Amino acid sequence: MSIKIEQKITGYTIARPEGEQEDNVAHIAPLLERDDILEGSTYKIKTPHSEHAMYITINDVVINAGQPDEHRRPFEVFINSKNMEHFMWIVALTRVLSAIFRKGGDVTFLVEEMKAVFDPRGGYYKKGGRYMPSIVAEIGEVIQQHLVSIGMMEGQLNTAELEAKRKEAEVKLGPDAMAKGNQCDKCGAMAVVRLDNCDCCLECGDSKCG
Repeated sequence: MSIKIEQKITGYTIARPEGEQEDNVAHIAPLLERDDILEGSTYKIKTPHSEHAMYITINDVVINAGQPDEHRRPFEVFINSKNMEHFMWIVALTRVLSAIFRKGGDVTFLVEEMKAVFDPRGGYYKKGGRYMPSIVAEIGEVIQQHLVSIGMMEGQLNTAELEAKRKEAEVKLGPDAMAKGNQCDKCGAMAVVRLDNCDCCLECGDSKCG
């Protein structure tokens, strides 16, 4: 039914049927704010594909400083190298990663996604015989190590025990042991191998045998 309006409209309200509740609106969390001074760590990546090293700096912001629930979380990432071959995608990657960090929430999914990237030209072996499927995957490993170090991810930092497991795998399974690994249920890395009748992740150290 149409109604003819005879007067000038000066305002309006939305009429709701009696008893109808307002729709629940999901609000996007505000972006994290940057402090004047941030603490961070710089990691070095050196691949056999380039004579120049790559330096990855991850800066953290402190949440709830001085409170019992004070904690750190990544805020931004910078990647620098003298090798200009990868300049364009490196700039794009750092901007996307930093934007995701600033949105807050769970950012650990980045590790699994990045470590699953394979270079169509083939991966490479790091010093010590560890296999990396791509530069992006190694950057993902760096992010994983950083998240573990600030308590955002479960896992182990590189320890003498873990290095010993990796060397044992190289001796028993060959230098490409990591390349043949299955996916770890704990950290997501394709690094689970069979040692002494036990499945062990050469990335985070998780073992089904304790």
